[in-house]
Amino acid sequence: MDFPAYRLFDVLDYQLQKFPQKNMLNAKVNGEWKGYSTMEVQTIANRFSAGLLKLGVNGNNFTPEGSHKIAIISNNRPEWIFTDLAVQQTGAILIPIYPTTNPLELEFILNDAQVKYIFVSDITLLEKVRGIKDKVPSLLGIYTFDEVEGADHYTKVTAMADEASLKQVEAIKKEIPNSHLATIIYTSGTTGTPKGVMLRHSNLISCIFFSKSSFPFEDAPQHKVLSFLPLNHIFEKAVSYIYLFSGIDIYYAESLDKIVANLKEINPVGFTTVPRLLERVYEGIMAKGSELTGFKKKLFLWSVALASRYDNNISGGLLYNMKLAIARKLVFSKWREALGGNIQFMVTGGAAASEKLLRIFNAAGIPIYEGYGPTENSPVISINRKTKGDTMYGTVGPVLDGIEVKLAEDGEILVRGATVMQGYYKRPDLTAEAIIDGWLHTGDIGVWVNKRFLKITDRKKELFKTSGGKYVAPQPIENKMKESRYISQILVVGPERKFVGALIVPSVNAVKDWMKENGMTFTTVENMIKNEEVLNLFKETIEKYNENFNHVEQIKRFELLPREWSIETGEMTPKLSLKRKVIMEKYKDAIERIYSV
Repeated sequence: MDFPAYRLFDVLDYQLQKFPQKNMLNAKVNGEWKGYSTMEVQTIANRFSAGLLKLGVNGNNFTPEGSHKIAIISNNRPEWIFTDLAVQQTGAILIPIYPTTNPLELEFILNDAQVKYIFVSDITLLEKVRGIKDKVPSLLGIYTFDEVEGADHYTKVTAMADEASLKQVEAIKKEIPNSHLATIIYTSGTTGTPKGVMLRHSNLISCIFFSKSSFPFEDAPQHKVLSFLPLNHIFEKAVSYIYLFSGIDIYYAESLDKIVANLKEINPVGFTTVPRLLERVYEGIMAKGSELTGFKKKLFLWSVALASRYDNNISGGLLYNMKLAIARKLVFSKWREALGGNIQFMVTGGAAASEKLLRIFNAAGIPIYEGYGPTENSPVISINRKTKGDTMYGTVGPVLDGIEVKLAEDGEILVRGATVMQGYYKRPDLTAEAIIDGWLHTGDIGVWVNKRFLKITDRKKELFKTSGGKYVAPQPIENKMKESRYISQILVVGPERKFVGALIVPSVNAVKDWMKENGMTFTTVENMIKNEEVLNLFKETIEKYNENFNHVEQIKRFELLPREWSIETGEMTPKLSLKRKVIMEKYKDAIERIYSV
């Protein structure tokens, strides 16, 4: 399958020629939505590029080693895209960094990439960078997007542009090949030193146009989307350019706490998310449902139970469909209204989504499509699709048109195509391990369902062996257990142990509701997780879901934990995946209690 020989920044000319937008990029400023047209974004990006040239930034023959590196550490906002486009147009390479990156990792990334300038969103991130600036000899300047007293605002760079430098920008743009690096993304990982994934313009452009064709994303100049997943992650960045090449206006959420309010304000057609956020939405809905009484509560629970049996590929029959229509009208219509009332798609990735949640949301008329792909593949490998018969719950969908996928003897997913990264920056050893004969080894284990739907069963490195010599894949067990409304988070343990155990973070609201229904008084979470009847509730829950697994995979004992795992407390990556080794080390005493029998 062919794709155009564009560079990412060509999206500006593409929009101006096909569908110039009045509100290409949008954000809240002083409580009001402020939009930037395509022409305004192009003007800002060109002046930004010209200012960077005045600072001495350049592509140096467009080589990974020679091209200057410019970093950005910011929340999602129009200035993020301005910076990305401006850096690309000089031939320099953008280094996006998670705002939550700790100072030691930040120092490593800036030094590894030899970053010349960095753009930060606010005073908090400015202080974080200033704290390690003296340890980064290559760093020449820091600019902010917010107005911060005593700091250089990014408009100081755009103000440097003059007629000569603007002409120079146009000349450089013509020379940049689509084989040049657009970005180096340092993977957050769960342990160890970050690795810089080198992605060319051609890697990202191929992924964008293969995705547009496969999903499909039609050109839709009147549509709006909400963006809140971090733009420094390849998932949100690639999807953002899919939106832009489709003429879809992007609105940036004020914060995670304001997502629901922003959805109601702009009525978008869709957004991207991760399973953990879906779980939180569902937990919130169920908590509100538990507050209902009488007939309303019975109707709510009846509707959810009905939706959990939904199958988009197999009709439930006339009676089921009639019941579902009633549930959609009386209950699920309110769910849709809470998401803006206009949702046509939600794409989830980054970790495995609960099959139960996918069934419930889709039955409710809120279409969720699960996809899959690592940063090293720009990132999409497969995705469930909008076309009839191209979605199967419990899988990550058919392979993207335009790339090849095969399974190794041990089930590892291998991918080959234009989307595969150039390699890891300064790490030819790791590149050689990851890309063999053109095939990217993803480290994920999968199987084919019906010979065309890809199903992820686990991470190759997360498989463990019990002391009895039996292999256990933790993710399928965890995903099944999380179907329980009482389990918020779970980590399966048991390497070199005689049986499988689990650390469990309860869904506090659901357990509180259960306690109230059973005549118990809730005092504190600490007391709740020691309550014998609560422990029995979890034993019964575990036993129920254990029936889905063979004897060696069944959870025999568990520990309930009082606090949720999060990015801030160090147990989760910025894309909300569990840091297994961190959790196992942090809760080693709890794990030892599991096995003290």
